This record gives sequence, C-alpha cells and structure tokens, in this order.
Amino acid sequence: MNITISQLTDKQIEERDVFSWPIWTCEVSEFDWEYDEKESCLLLEGEVELESELGSVQFGAGDFVVFPKGLKCRWKVTKAVRKHYSFG
Repeated sequence: MNITISQLTDKQIEERDVFSWPIWTCEVSEFDWEYDEKESCLLLEGEVELESELGSVQFGAGDFVVFPKGLKCRWKVTKAVRKHYSFG
C-alpha cells in the first residue's frame, strides 16, 4: 500500500479526462479519513500534510495523488484545497 505523488503532462491529464472529474473543495482544517476505494486526484489549488501508518507526506497544487484503498489517515489542509477526484 503506497501513496503516489506525481506530475502529469498535459497529454496524460487529457488521456485520463481529469477535467471532467468532479471537484472537491476544503478550507484550512484537520480531519481523519479512511479510503473505502482507491482515489486519484489532481490538486488545482492548496497544500496538504497527510499523516498515516505509511508516514507523513506533503502535496499541493499541480500534484497528481493516488491514495490506496484501505488507507487510514489524517488530513491537515494548510492552504485551502480545490481538486478534481475520481474513485476506483
């Protein structure tokens, strides 16, 4: 089980049709979360520190992040987030 953080090319974003995915927003906050499904997301804005049994990671605007199914974590949104997301 790993969290992957990468940068996608414009072509990769287009191939995945990321801009058709729903948008989720969140103000500066902290909360616990558990992933019932794999989630892929592209952060358009914001910064996050995420803590889990896998360790601590940081990601922000421009990052493409994949969270594995079953991950239990704590989100620390340090700068308001706006992201496209897809489950499965």
